[in-house]
Amino acid sequence: MSADTRTLRTAAFIGLGVMGSPMAGHLAAAGLDVRVYNRTRARAEQWCERYGGSHHATPSEAAQGADIVLMCVGNDDDVRSVTLGTDGVLAGMSAGSLLVDHTTASADLARELAVAAREQSVGFVDAPVSGGQQGAINGVLTIMCGGDQADYDRAAPVLTHYGRMVKRIGETGAGQTTKMVNQICIAGLVQALSEGLHFAEQAGLDRDAVIEVISKGAAGSWQMDNRHATMIKNEYEHGFAVDWMRKDLGICLAEARRIDATLPVTALVDQFYADVQKMDGGRWDTSSLLKRLDT
Repeated sequence: MSADTRTLRTAAFIGLGVMGSPMAGHLAAAGLDVRVYNRTRARAEQWCERYGGSHHATPSEAAQGADIVLMCVGNDDDVRSVTLGTDGVLAGMSAGSLLVDHTTASADLARELAVAAREQSVGFVDAPVSGGQQGAINGVLTIMCGGDQADYDRAAPVLTHYGRMVKRIGETGAGQTTKMVNQICIAGLVQALSEGLHFAEQAGLDRDAVIEVISKGAAGSWQMDNRHATMIKNEYEHGFAVDWMRKDLGICLAEARRIDATLPVTALVDQFYADVQKMDGGRWDTSSLLKRLDT
């Protein structure tokens, strides 16, 4: 799509969950006119009471008059439901506007949406995020992007309102594929940390002391720094839920089959998360892999 140098002053944000709500809030705080839609209307009303802006009955209505529309919903089907059809955002967007999808979804969906957007002369960027709810609240998310350079260049100044690292990786779908790499790496790290803490306890070691030492060496990681304490306390209400991680790992494994990549550890950890779900832990955070070992 050709470059459009119009200033992006009006934004629509679709999906006001634990991630979308603070992300949209940062846009309002930055002075953008923000129009919102959420499937649960009460949440949209509460958002407007806190941040201002306006809430709308359908995604299409929210998108009308917006220079940029941003989405953060659940999965591929959710994205399609708020993007396509008579009530979808594309029905309300004007030529030259820009659509950004923050949902962690499939690369195939990103390419599908890019085609649909292009047919209406709308730009598209797939831009999944990492950093969790706290990262969204603090405005320090990592945002990995795919799409035309011109579309990315227009979107990036808006994304920096809640992104500490915003980078275009490649063409459409590259953002989603990079998010898959992110989730693959997290799965292995959390399982390794869980096994390490389990082993330390069985060996009679002071686990806090162990982590204090090894976190300063080659074993250190974000997961270790931010999750070991709650894991030791058997607290699993801090961050990304197991149900969502299984959704993401399913996307990773499907893409791996398509491109003939081998992910044995990821496949194994996915099954470990299935075990956690059987323990009624679907809403526990992803560090609950330790609870599976300690049960």
